[in-house]
Amino acid sequence: MYKTIAFIIIMAALLSTGCQRPLAKKEGNVLARVNNEYLYGSDLKGLVADEASPADSIEIVKNFVRNWVKTTLMIQQAEKNLNSQQLDFEQQLNDYKNSLIIFKYESEWIRQNLDTIVSDAEIEMYYKQHTTDFELKENIAKLMYIVLDVDSKNEKKFDKAIKLPDSLMLDKLENLCKEYANSFYLDTATWVRFNWIEEHLPLRINRPELYMNTKGFVKETDEDALYLIKFIDYKIKDDVSPIDFEYSHIRNIIINKRKMKIAKKLRDDIYANAILNNEFEIYYNE
Repeated sequence: MYKTIAFIIIMAALLSTGCQRPLAKKEGNVLARVNNEYLYGSDLKGLVADEASPADSIEIVKNFVRNWVKTTLMIQQAEKNLNSQQLDFEQQLNDYKNSLIIFKYESEWIRQNLDTIVSDAEIEMYYKQHTTDFELKENIAKLMYIVLDVDSKNEKKFDKAIKLPDSLMLDKLENLCKEYANSFYLDTATWVRFNWIEEHLPLRINRPELYMNTKGFVKETDEDALYLIKFIDYKIKDDVSPIDFEYSHIRNIIINKRKMKIAKKLRDDIYANAILNNEFEIYYNE
């Protein structure tokens, strides 16, 4: 309904000049003209969303018409000032079309033939062979944290659980967290960036490497909450990045190498088959 009302208002606003004659190859209401080029109402099909208000619709159309005029003027000015050789894009367009055709075919061929299963052994082998390529650009850590009310009476329960052996600690903490914690993070197997830690916890540390080295378990508070933070492991900037931090990155590298290998084999096979079938000749003197 809005779209219908908007279209009526738009037409009334933009066509008040009475320019409503069929011109060039199209017919209908003419919205704008730049020399011998015309913009018609039919060119705006689908421009205005159904949910747009009449006021927004008018503004959208006005902007579209204004941009069309500016673009068309620029094109016409360029065509006047460029010579025929500069305006000849046939070869460029043909090269672009050929590139798109090849890309589309290669992409489909790769999709059909790509093995996306990458084993842990492959990832570990690649990591060992390219260890020097994996240099940390920032500090990272493995940790867990628990957020309690600032005046929580359950703090001692968590203190005791955190001192348990690792095999018992996480299960105990998870049960306590579900019952008493405001929020918690117990994924001690995943590396996180130190920037992420500072965003989620009230920590403002100038030298994180020293802090994490001397603070295995810390408590921090703000106005509303008590934070229990336990660092499990850490790596500092410029150190060798751990394999589990680079796991997804390495997997993507291996997958991309497979894609390149498949694409190269496709081209080589097509060329070899063409030689066997005498599908081409090269005419030149070596």
